[in-house]
Amino acid sequence: MLYSGSMGKASSRTKSGSRAKSKARLVSSRTVYRGPVFWVTTDHVLEPGGIKVRRDLIHHSGSVVVLAVDDSGPTPRVLLERQYRHAAKDYLWELPAGRIDPGEDELRAAKRELIEETGYRAAHWHRILKFYASPGFVAETMAVYLATGLTLGDAEPEEDEVIQKRMVPLPSAVNMVLKGTIRDAKTISSVLWLDHAHLPSGTLNRSRKIKRSARKAL
Repeated sequence: MLYSGSMGKASSRTKSGSRAKSKARLVSSRTVYRGPVFWVTTDHVLEPGGIKVRRDLIHHSGSVVVLAVDDSGPTPRVLLERQYRHAAKDYLWELPAGRIDPGEDELRAAKRELIEETGYRAAHWHRILKFYASPGFVAETMAVYLATGLTLGDAEPEEDEVIQKRMVPLPSAVNMVLKGTIRDAKTISSVLWLDHAHLPSGTLNRSRKIKRSARKAL
């Protein structure tokens, strides 16, 4: 049930030569599963262009990702976590991340997740990316925040979280991406963004280039 697709071929199309509609129309929607983290609906949709299809969608309240960077030296260091992921059946290197709780805004969620998973606090926060995790069948957005000016405190992990953390120099993190050691999509996109935006002088939290890039993502 956790997939997106049409029931065979598209069941209806606009007549030849007619102008395609600019918006989709939801014909019907039925919740087929509801859990503590996500829920699944079976939707029948008339999509732009007049195509009528069935879409099975996973709905989610949205997530935040924290690109926590120690920029105190000439080479930035990225805070990475290693934890077991059952879907991958393996340990993965990732950035700190988590679900946005009901009534919580993105920035507050990002600050909470960073403290809970790593114990770090950050003085400077900028949203740099926002994207859909897997838009073919998951209606989940991920907002990535660059966090700098780090100080270390006590972590507050949840009972099922067993997390190892490590500060990794940016060139090493990029190499982990290129070699396939980092296999998590949100971490890959964030590390490559940082590599593109980094200035040789370091000073990420004071860099006009970083702030301009962050503002463009809003």
